[in-house]
Amino acid sequence: MSIVSCCDTAFSYEGSVVAHGLDFRLAEGDYLCIVGENGSGKSTLIKGLLGLKQPSSGSISYGEGVSARSIGYLPQQNELQRTFPASVEEVVLSGRLANRGARPFYSALDRRIVDETLIRLGIGDLKRYSFGQLSGGQQQRVLLARALCTAPDTMKLLILDEPMSGLDPLIKQELYSLIESLNKQGITIIVVTHDVQTAITYATHILHLEQRQVFFGSAHEFQHTKAGQELIRDSCGGHCLVCGLAAQHG
Repeated sequence: MSIVSCCDTAFSYEGSVVAHGLDFRLAEGDYLCIVGENGSGKSTLIKGLLGLKQPSSGSISYGEGVSARSIGYLPQQNELQRTFPASVEEVVLSGRLANRGARPFYSALDRRIVDETLIRLGIGDLKRYSFGQLSGGQQQRVLLARALCTAPDTMKLLILDEPMSGLDPLIKQELYSLIESLNKQGITIIVVTHDVQTAITYATHILHLEQRQVFFGSAHEFQHTKAGQELIRDSCGGHCLVCGLAAQHG
């Protein structure tokens, strides 16, 4: 079943096209990595998928049962957010705001969901810690917990924008493994990343943007394109990590 589809979609700012020719479809359980240089349209597409930016042409559609409340989002952090003076519990509880409605306080159910999600991600012991005092990897787990709390039982799509930024290799690996486990539980994953080598290790599909859709297909197919080789050459010699053959030129 299709989770999300873009059909000849384009986005513009003040009449200037910043991304166009977006035409792809994700099925339930897919794991998509969006790659491309800065300014290639990745962030604009994410805003479109979240409903924060309307296409200037074409369309974005979602599968049956997919709504704003079944989509989790982990945005890219800035320095101010990294030092946010709140407890881990308070940060994760903020993921329940849309479910609180007119109630002035969080419910017992909200707090139970937070506790269960923290334990699920292996950070239950950090509940009372200050968010700003955590390591980068711990902070990303907390923010991932907040995203999951939006719809702990009905989440269908999880979107992550540069979740590995600033993390050391070991912590990156742990976080990638955690995201992979969520994908295996049936959550469709969309990750924006510059870490192409790791992306092609975990992803089922790659979307390569250069203000237009350069490539959409399997991670294996991507490695046999000229663009794929150029993006992975520095990290793995331009050879396919699946079959070992050199990527094509042209």
